[in-house]
Amino acid sequence: MNNITTQIYRVIVPKFIRKRILAKRLPISIRNYYDSLPEAPSEEIQIALNYLRTNPLAVFPYDFQNEYIAGEIEVFDDQEKGLRFVVQDGKKLYFKKRWGKKKIQNLYNLLSKEQDIRSPHRYLTGEFTFNEGEILVDVGAAEGNFALSVVERVSRIVLFEADKEWIEPLKATFEPWKEKVLIVNKFVSDITNHTNTRLDDYILNEDAGIFLKIDVEGAESRLLNGCKRILSEQKLLKVAICTYHKQNDENEFSAVLARNGLESSHSDGFMLFFYDKKMKAPYFRRGLLRTSKLKM
Repeated sequence: MNNITTQIYRVIVPKFIRKRILAKRLPISIRNYYDSLPEAPSEEIQIALNYLRTNPLAVFPYDFQNEYIAGEIEVFDDQEKGLRFVVQDGKKLYFKKRWGKKKIQNLYNLLSKEQDIRSPHRYLTGEFTFNEGEILVDVGAAEGNFALSVVERVSRIVLFEADKEWIEPLKATFEPWKEKVLIVNKFVSDITNHTNTRLDDYILNEDAGIFLKIDVEGAESRLLNGCKRILSEQKLLKVAICTYHKQNDENEFSAVLARNGLESSHSDGFMLFFYDKKMKAPYFRRGLLRTSKLKM
């Protein structure tokens, strides 16, 4: 479709019908694309293609995600705080006040899939880990599930979250560790003003290692432009940055990291981020890049 036709289509056809059409058409388009190539796809891509032949369209085109069932997740009410929560590793993880049980179940189910050891979106691996005493800078914290998973090992946590609705649940979740957790309600970008901040203007160079986790819904490129000092000067640094929001993110971010002397590696497997309206061949995208730098 051209741009005008696409706009008309989006106005006339209800969203739930568009989703159904996409769910049917996209797997066919993906299979047709790879069938048309002169060479057979890699084994890694073939696994994802095989999943699409017998399963519904999914962000994670792998069998492991079928093990997760949203309806089995227990959601509890905190009457005192007026918030709902789930229990993660024995700790309370709170959610937005207006959210009901089903929405919380669906989101936490997705979060659990993301951090499954087999997921292309998982931040940590056996080799790429979070060490005792490191500082976590979590940009795009949302509900804070990753920060909560390492909270007892950190020396400090800085949570950046631009959505005001997440601030109350974040404060509730990290109340037991409030002396070492700072919550910043700002966008992290390449400018600093009353609603935005550059990481270079907020985070000092630290003798302790910094673990920088970045998931900002497609604004990662601007964030990287605003943390050049950290990338080049911080002596102990680990970075886990999402690369699936836009078509060329993996290549662009790899180049930025390389210019700062950081060699990166991608996560295993692929994602199908069909929420990107500009999605096109080759369709599959890596979930994230990981890099680390030791003291020089």
